[in-house]
Amino acid sequence: MYIPENFRMESSSILHFVKENAFGILVSNVDGKMEATHLPLLLSEDQKFLIGHFAKPNPQKHSLNQEVLCIFPGPHSYISPSWYETNRSVPTWNYTTVHIKGILTYMEDPLEIQNSLKTLVQTFESNDSSYKLSEVDKDYLIGLQKGIVPFRIQITEMEGKKKLSQNHSMERRLRVIENLERMPGENEKAIAKLMRQSLDQNS
Repeated sequence: MYIPENFRMESSSILHFVKENAFGILVSNVDGKMEATHLPLLLSEDQKFLIGHFAKPNPQKHSLNQEVLCIFPGPHSYISPSWYETNRSVPTWNYTTVHIKGILTYMEDPLEIQNSLKTLVQTFESNDSSYKLSEVDKDYLIGLQKGIVPFRIQITEMEGKKKLSQNHSMERRLRVIENLERMPGENEKAIAKLMRQSLDQNS
């Protein structure tokens, strides 16, 4: 991924970003053809692996021992040049994203697989949810587990990009923020918030 230096995320920010934006895109080469799957990917406790699973019919299950690319998109928004103080400008897009590369291997240990599924549910279920994986019929769960291919990805490289108008003047960045905050979309408001945080960090 092309990242100008002032748009580059620090490693600690990358790991936090992945936790906050865990629904990613896993890309791999299967028999000479690029394949991609949208799926949740969780960081392991030691932060050395990404954990997930394929549906058994998914051809990407044949990515064993290959390098794969995991993309984690974050908030993004169109930036109109009409918000600037001059007409000597062009449209652009502000966004945040993380790319992680690693080697994919299968999980074989039944306990490890059960723990990964338990962690997945606990991560995304709300605290007051009535759903408990431990209360689901065990035979039913065993049947479901036969339909998935659990995997781990050993992280070999990670990089993150925050394009938040850092290459523009303070005046222009404030104009962009004010316009984004007036818009109804969640992406626009999220980018405005990140831009304000970026200004605070630089002040």
